[in-house]
Amino acid sequence: MSGCCEPEGYDGLFGAGFSRKLARRYRSRGLDRTATLMVDFLTAQGVEGASVLEIGGGVGAIQLELLRRGAARTTNLEMVDSYEADAAALAREAGMADRMTRLRLDLARAPDAVEPHDIVVLHRVVCCYPDYERLLGAASAHATRLLVFSHPTGNLLNRLLTAGENLSFRLRRNPFRTYLHDPDALVGAAEQGSLRTAYRHSALAWQVVGLA
Repeated sequence: MSGCCEPEGYDGLFGAGFSRKLARRYRSRGLDRTATLMVDFLTAQGVEGASVLEIGGGVGAIQLELLRRGAARTTNLEMVDSYEADAAALAREAGMADRMTRLRLDLARAPDAVEPHDIVVLHRVVCCYPDYERLLGAASAHATRLLVFSHPTGNLLNRLLTAGENLSFRLRRNPFRTYLHDPDALVGAAEQGSLRTAYRHSALAWQVVGLA
C-alpha cells in the first residue's frame, strides 16, 4: 500500500522496512494477485508504447511489469521518500531505470504539476485517502486512455478490519487512518470525466475497477 492523505503517520507505517519487504516479495514472488489482475486488464486493452502514471506505486513493481509488456515510460508519484532506494535498485536490476521517473507529489492537491499520461494506476491507494472524489477525479483527468484502481471490497469482514486498524492507530496516537469508501461512489468519482467502467473484479479482500 502506498499513497496517503497526510505524510504524518505514513512514514512510520510504510517506512524503509516496509519498502524492503515489498522489494523482497516482488523479487521472490512477482506481483500479488490483485496487481496481476490490474496489469492483465491494461495489457488486454493495449499498453504498447504507452506512458504510465502510477499514484503511490511504492517500489514500482506494477510499472516494471508494464514496461516489460511494452509500455514506453512510467512516472511514479509518492508523498514520502521511503521507497526510493528499493525502487531504484529494482529499476537497475531490470534495466529500466532510464524509462522510469519518480516524483514526490500529491496529485489531488497539485494536479497541474504533472502532465496527463495514457494510463493511470492506483493500487491500494484510495483506502488511505479521505477525499476519494478529489483523488480519483484528478486521476481520471490525467488518464487519456485507461485508468485502473483497486480498493477494499465493502463486506463485513473488511468493515471489521478497518475499524480494528483505526482503533489501533488511535490508541497508538498515530494520525494515519484507513478508509472503506463505498465502491459505487468510487466508480462514480472515477467516471467524472470521459472514461467509463469496462472491468470490475471483486474478491474477498480487494476489488479491481478498470476504466477505458
